Amino acid sequence: MNKIRSFIYGFLLLHILWLIGTYFVDGRVIPSPFIVYGNMDIAFWRVMVDHIVHSLWRLFWGVSISVAIGLVLGLVLAQSKVVGRLLEPFVYLTYPIPKMAFLPVVMMLLGLGNPTIIAMIILIIVFQIVINVRDGINSIPEESYQILLVLGASKWQLFKDVTLPAALSHILSSTRVALGTATAILFITENSGGISYGMGHFIFNAHSRLNWVDVFSGIVVLSVVAFVLFLLVDILDAVFMKWNR
Repeated sequence: MNKIRSFIYGFLLLHILWLIGTYFVDGRVIPSPFIVYGNMDIAFWRVMVDHIVHSLWRLFWGVSISVAIGLVLGLVLAQSKVVGRLLEPFVYLTYPIPKMAFLPVVMMLLGLGNPTIIAMIILIIVFQIVINVRDGINSIPEESYQILLVLGASKWQLFKDVTLPAALSHILSSTRVALGTATAILFITENSGGISYGMGHFIFNAHSRLNWVDVFSGIVVLSVVAFVLFLLVDILDAVFMKWNR
């Protein structure tokens, strides 16, 4: 109930600020919410569905591959001291580097289109997940293992009942953050060329035509898609991480 109230409050506040903005800025640049929502007719959605599907497909593979790599590398870094000593300097060195600077290089290697977009999503968010998983596992109290060892638990049981749940908890929390980052990357890279469909392409295309109503319509749709994905992560957390509440 509290989340519903927070959502309604945030929704109303956002639209009040939006309306206020239309009075201080040229209405052709920031159209009012009423005009933007009025633009979302059946014809608009027929066009928009293809853009949403293509963007979601890219997000799904980019985030899924990042989570898989992040989980494995995070586990290895936390569980193996030898591998940790070898890889941690590389992770710390490359983590602060602005990965978007590599977009021209990735485009040259993979060409234009989906491979470049998915690769950029992975390149930017995988490090967040690796570090979160590693830190989450390293923060597990030693007593959690000792209690199960006293009860005769095997190494597999320790991994399944202690290590993996802790890793999954941090995977979900880092995925929430990564989704926002991945959506921003998607928005930029879908305008990099060779793309005919996608939310970023739609918004930039509308901007090139100076159609600000379509620009804001696309922003609203992209925001709703990102919000729904964020809610899905919350649902997964509620289903699989009940012990963490």
